[in-house]
Amino acid sequence: MGKQLYITTAIPYANSKPHIGNALDYLLADIWARYQRQNGKQVRFQAGTDEHGNKIAAKAAENQMAPQQYVDAMHVNFKALLGALDIEYTDFIRTTDGHHRGAVQYIWQQLEKAGVVYKGLYEGWYCMGHEAFFTDKEVQATNGVCPDHNAPYEHISEENYYLKMSAYTDQVRGAIESGRMKIVPDFRKREFLELIKDGLQDVSISRPRKSLTWGIPVPGDDSQVMYVWLDALSNYITVLGYPDDAQWQEFWPADVQVVGKDILRFHAGIWPVVLLGLGLPLPKTLLVHGFIDSGGQKMSKTVGNVVDPMQIIEEYGADTYRYYFSRHVPTQDDGDFTWEKFETAYNTELGNDLGNLVQRVAAMLTRYQAGVIGDAPQAEHDMQPYRKAMAEFEFNRALDEVWLTVRSLNQYLENVKPWEIAKKREKDPDEAEHLTEVLAYAASTLIQVADLLMPFMPTTARAIHAIFQTGVVPSDLQPLFPRRYLHTPDPRAPKEQ
Repeated sequence: MGKQLYITTAIPYANSKPHIGNALDYLLADIWARYQRQNGKQVRFQAGTDEHGNKIAAKAAENQMAPQQYVDAMHVNFKALLGALDIEYTDFIRTTDGHHRGAVQYIWQQLEKAGVVYKGLYEGWYCMGHEAFFTDKEVQATNGVCPDHNAPYEHISEENYYLKMSAYTDQVRGAIESGRMKIVPDFRKREFLELIKDGLQDVSISRPRKSLTWGIPVPGDDSQVMYVWLDALSNYITVLGYPDDAQWQEFWPADVQVVGKDILRFHAGIWPVVLLGLGLPLPKTLLVHGFIDSGGQKMSKTVGNVVDPMQIIEEYGADTYRYYFSRHVPTQDDGDFTWEKFETAYNTELGNDLGNLVQRVAAMLTRYQAGVIGDAPQAEHDMQPYRKAMAEFEFNRALDEVWLTVRSLNQYLENVKPWEIAKKREKDPDEAEHLTEVLAYAASTLIQVADLLMPFMPTTARAIHAIFQTGVVPSDLQPLFPRRYLHTPDPRAPKEQ
């Protein structure tokens, strides 16, 4: 892997506020980016908003705004979430940006020249929620109703431009099977290969202007507007400056593209065909995450169990959010959020396991050694399982490894009992040296824990470093994770009679 790396996140529609799935995209990409930077790599990290299409136009009309005015107001919500989550992205793209619009028209012309685009009559099924077309097979499998939007597919007939995907089946399948374009986890790879076992189907990449007004016009045919997926997927290279700024070549192909499981078929099917048509290399890895349910049920406005990521961050801070969703939501599968699970994790794992440990070690250093951390052999813990989990995109497993270290240090202190060594040192000077070693070992273990937490909980990692790194513990220590139950009863609170 070279020094320069590139990671992308799927660009959400700017037709509503960001949800917990968008935050998961950002978080997974940020953990990977911070880890790589910690290891001396330079990382470009893209985020952005998808701002064209019928859904946007409809929402704008509903709000009595022009579409551009509407997306100008909406995209800031995504930037606010990125800021609140402490995400270190380098590029933010909006598909209404002038450079992107021009670049997408150039991409269209190149695909036409390569013979990958043709005009034909489309008859078939369309889902407004996805802004996407579906095959008869897919529609039959769900009894004619889109499971994601709970709305029947529309049957439409219109003259559109097509992307000749069928010509690329072998190349796409070969890239996935050989691992040149790796799909992680493996079971998602198998699902996608099963979906294309009869070959990739050509897809419509434009709509007549009468059916779609808000989008990028097809170059040379003003009666047609580009279908949102070609426009949106191209952002991953246009944000780098493709085609006119040569710098894009330093970062493409993407090392990792983070996507939700519901959009894998676009990223593993349409996007590789666009790239192959342009003669560009395919992304190296598609990292596919699942959905986040609430109490075992899909989050939905009708059920009323939707959780706003901003509320969690405002109440508990970015690091607590990052901790829960990177450890308690499996990186490669569906996860679950309830306030009860979240507050239990906060108070027991962050508050008791980590927060109290830091507080305890700092307090003993202050009480027994005037805050001075003595010299001791560097704490040596086996880093391999953590590194392996990071390399395999199993961030939840990597955090489990960190917690093994946290818990074993807690256990070590219970076993050696520094407070008892402190009592003995009046009579035996050797005990003073023993105490210094024990506490220095604890401090050095916590510095190592902070290093491992840096990709996940940067603020906490910096706070732990600040306490133990200088050799003298500061006197004004605040608890890292004060006990807090805002949504569920505190189990320690006295019961009402």
